[in-house]
Amino acid sequence: MFKRAVVAATLCAGMAQAGGIEITVAGEAEGVITIDLFEDVAPLHAAQITALAAEGAYDGVVFHRVIDGFMAQTGDVAFGDSTDAAFDMRRAGTGGSDLGDIPLEATTEMSFTRGKVGMARSQNPNSANSQFFIMFEDGPFLDGQYTIIGEVTEGMDVVDAIKLGTGPNGAVVGEADRMVEVTVIE
Repeated sequence: MFKRAVVAATLCAGMAQAGGIEITVAGEAEGVITIDLFEDVAPLHAAQITALAAEGAYDGVVFHRVIDGFMAQTGDVAFGDSTDAAFDMRRAGTGGSDLGDIPLEATTEMSFTRGKVGMARSQNPNSANSQFFIMFEDGPFLDGQYTIIGEVTEGMDVVDAIKLGTGPNGAVVGEADRMVEVTVIE
């Protein structure tokens, strides 16, 4: 109960405070990725990402779906934590968080270009929760269909080095790269 109260308080505060997140990556890719969150474009999504990062929920989570020339996806806090004793790579990407799903916050003011960060979701446009993806290349076909939540400001070389998926639909096979630590920055 206390944990949910902390998350709720962080969500409310996050809209006004968060500037972005810093992701320390380990695996084939090694280094730090800095992402500026777009609180003005996607306030609900930015607040949820901030709350999960502040809670440490993203720490240890793998990049489970990585498609060359398209994007690298991560953020499954339910089943993607590689440090969890029950971790099973086959389940990574099938979950979210204990927080509620977020409605689509699409914008016509920007496009999915290299380095943009979007929220992953199911077929339901209002089902984004904790998973997000970073674009390797431009993907204007996603515009209006997915929420753009931010942009990489440093560390695209780290993004480019993330282990590619070779399984169905870009699933990473074997040991995946992971977010060792995700911190909120001003």
